[in-house]
Amino acid sequence: MTKQPGKLSAFLERKQIRPSWKVYFIDAMGAMALGLFATLLMSTILGTVADLCNGHAEFLREIASYAKSATGMAIGVAMAVALKAPPLVIYSCAVVGAMANAMGATIDGTTYSAGPAGIFFVVIIACELGKVVSKETKVDILVTPLIVLLAGYGASLLFCPAVAYVMYYLGNFISIATDFAPLLMGIVVSVVMGIVLTLPISSAAICAVVFSETVIAGSSSPEALYLAAGAAAVGCCCQMVGFAVISFRENRFGGLVAQGLGTSMLQMGNIVRKPIIWIPAIFASAVCGALSTTLFELKCAGVFAGMGTCGVVGPIGILKYSGSSATVWVGLILLCVVLPAILSFACNEVLRKTGLVKTGDMKIDV
Repeated sequence: MTKQPGKLSAFLERKQIRPSWKVYFIDAMGAMALGLFATLLMSTILGTVADLCNGHAEFLREIASYAKSATGMAIGVAMAVALKAPPLVIYSCAVVGAMANAMGATIDGTTYSAGPAGIFFVVIIACELGKVVSKETKVDILVTPLIVLLAGYGASLLFCPAVAYVMYYLGNFISIATDFAPLLMGIVVSVVMGIVLTLPISSAAICAVVFSETVIAGSSSPEALYLAAGAAAVGCCCQMVGFAVISFRENRFGGLVAQGLGTSMLQMGNIVRKPIIWIPAIFASAVCGALSTTLFELKCAGVFAGMGTCGVVGPIGILKYSGSSATVWVGLILLCVVLPAILSFACNEVLRKTGLVKTGDMKIDV
């Protein structure tokens, strides 16, 4: 009785199956975000550039269509690599990702795919089962892909409709709440998504599902959901710009670029050691989120809403869905760059004056 757990642990370790929050919700979800970036996000950016070129760059639109069609496959492969799967499992997960991305549920006559959220759960199940059987038989080249595909199909049938329903009703809830109380929801969505962006989980992957154009189109108030996504984009920008500015003393221009155009996740270790350093960026997210849904009515959607200023993707998304009027440009510059910098700096200076924050608290390796 005492030897069996040891044997099981040894088997799982040999197969590199290590179930944990970090493996699934940090490593695998982070890889999912990279797969999204390389396909769906690049597809949208290239499509937007093609639109701006007024028919002179149709090849970009063609590339964009191929990139979008490969979304599920890229996520499947990216997650399988992050889960340290053997080659046959990785290649089979490309098919599983495509399956899960296509499956979903029909609600009120409209078909909603589970999207990246469905892929996330399905690929984890199929990949881990594939790792269990990998290289355990003399016909591994047949058995492993078969198990991965069968497991992926079964998990897709089980999880994808449920995920599609959850995303649909979550989107509806956010749209109704934003329509009813745009000021409050602007604050809530901006702060929550800003925090998620800085945490070691993927805000881009979450936004790609909750604020997908399919969910928005099927919501009770599409305009309100676009506004909520705009607040999410603003909140993410506030975190990145905020930390880039308030940590300038410690990290200089390298830190400014790494956090302002890379990710505020670099501060996660410092936040764990001293959570109070997070207050300035959160404060900026709350103020700017409120202004986003009320005064400037900035809009966004999909993966753009969860990218912040990383590669200037968040602002590009706001321009894509809000238009390029003078009001939008003013709102974009103020809420995504200027106010986050000023508010975060002012709040941080107050904390420094009281001795709650000191030089060195936000030092990162850049």
